[in-house]
Amino acid sequence: MAQFPMALFSRILMTLLFLWTFYPAPNGFTEEYAVPHSGSPYLSLDELEDDEILHLPTGIKVSFDQMQSAISSSRVIYIGETHDNLEAHRVQLEIIKDLTRRFPGKISVGMEMFRRSAQPDLDRWNQNELSLREFKKLFVNNWGHGYASYQPIFEFMKKNNTPLIGLKSAKETEDQFRKDEPSDENNLPEIDFNDRYHRPFSMSVFGGHQAMEKPYRMLLLWEESMALTVAEFLQNPDNADLKLVVLAGGFHVQYGFGIPKRAFRRVPHAYSIILPTVTQLPPELKDREMEVKHVSIPLYSGDYAWKLQYKVFPENKIKLGVLLESRHNDVRVKSVSANSNAERAGLKDGDILLAMDGADLVDAEDLIDRLRGKNIGDRAELRVKRGTQEMTVEVEFLETK
Repeated sequence: MAQFPMALFSRILMTLLFLWTFYPAPNGFTEEYAVPHSGSPYLSLDELEDDEILHLPTGIKVSFDQMQSAISSSRVIYIGETHDNLEAHRVQLEIIKDLTRRFPGKISVGMEMFRRSAQPDLDRWNQNELSLREFKKLFVNNWGHGYASYQPIFEFMKKNNTPLIGLKSAKETEDQFRKDEPSDENNLPEIDFNDRYHRPFSMSVFGGHQAMEKPYRMLLLWEESMALTVAEFLQNPDNADLKLVVLAGGFHVQYGFGIPKRAFRRVPHAYSIILPTVTQLPPELKDREMEVKHVSIPLYSGDYAWKLQYKVFPENKIKLGVLLESRHNDVRVKSVSANSNAERAGLKDGDILLAMDGADLVDAEDLIDRLRGKNIGDRAELRVKRGTQEMTVEVEFLETK
């Protein structure tokens, strides 16, 4: 079976919350009862100021404290995101912090970024038995790049002993699903293929082509697996007085027909959906915009829209001047650029970069994050492994062409 490129698929899904919650819908509708303004029937989200919160079913603006008081009756709180928007992660953390204050020791967090199969390692992290380096590797293996975007959330959870739950399907389950082969040990969740609004919404993003049926099926597996994990949390007697905060891509929770409906189908419960919402991309991020054919959906997009700006990490001004290998489970130098800071420091092809200024480097993203805090004229100490020997190399960051 040919596989749809997952990197491209993830890129498509990352843009969905921007495209659908962020832009008002056109004035004309093909369905009489379609909710205007991308699920906000009373007020266009464009009319909100940054950091204002709108209760979507009523069109009433509420304060953060009012929203938190209202969602406190829910067992599950879904908070959508555009994965690289730092502002979305800021509000996720604010919500988790406040819920932790209101319900100390009663909050767990489920994340799309970790698979169900990662739970034994996540339990070790919950019990302080997994090192930071091991945890970063676990994140990279389950999700890929982007650890720095979630780092403040992880640090708060670690400080407050907040349990972390992996939501997404295991790779083995996905492989079995792709092959469509029955198994004596069937790990596949029950899947609803026929939601009358979810399918046209999703297929409009895929271009409406029949060839996109396979990625749509995989999307359903992801959402049903995450919903199954939510349901299992709710059914566990040990969690009877606990709340679950779910962090997932906005597409998976928007309109409720992704994870929320599929979890409710299994275990009816009270839940709330909060959508960090951007209505306009800054000029420097316009290349992330996609055109998607509008599909009228007569549903509220969520319970609350929290209007935000779209902010990403700034491009690094400091360059080390190395090309890194990506096929090794380390930060390995493939080549050193001529006249670069790396060459002046004496770095060589094949060197493994172990740490920078005392902080371990798990992958290339770690190095990029460390360089982000440097300015022209700054220095750094790199711990390097060359062959069987370890050494310390000092780098001065000069302006390079």
